[in-house]
Amino acid sequence: MKQAHGRGRAAAITALTAALTLTLAAGTAQASPGDEIVGYPGPDGLIWIPELAGSSGFVSGGLAPWLDTFITFGCAGGGTIEVAFHLENHPDRDPAPFTVDCPETDPARVTVPLGTGLRGGFQASVTASAPATRWGATVVQPE
Repeated sequence: MKQAHGRGRAAAITALTAALTLTLAAGTAQASPGDEIVGYPGPDGLIWIPELAGSSGFVSGGLAPWLDTFITFGCAGGGTIEVAFHLENHPDRDPAPFTVDCPETDPARVTVPLGTGLRGGFQASVTASAPATRWGATVVQPE
């Protein structure tokens, strides 16, 4: 009985490994390092999304109030993205939702300075005009 259970477990692990490999391969096929919409922000980055396609977003926390904060959104592949960015503890300093026109080839990028004195969490939602519209983002606090 134990041996049969062990074989079933081994088969389940093999199937899970194959599924994870396919998922990781599909995820990495979207963009090679040279084709990123937004490049690596370095050690000052709190968020780095090199490239996603379609509508999505992110949530994070831990802003350092003594550092300047900058958000950058970029896109390519045609269409537009509408960005809504919300600061949990500072809704009065939220940038208004803004739209970025996405060229077919080279990415367009918009950087918005938010200033210092921000603390707590933040979130962004990106609404793409088409599922194939590619976008990326960074949130940085340079030291």
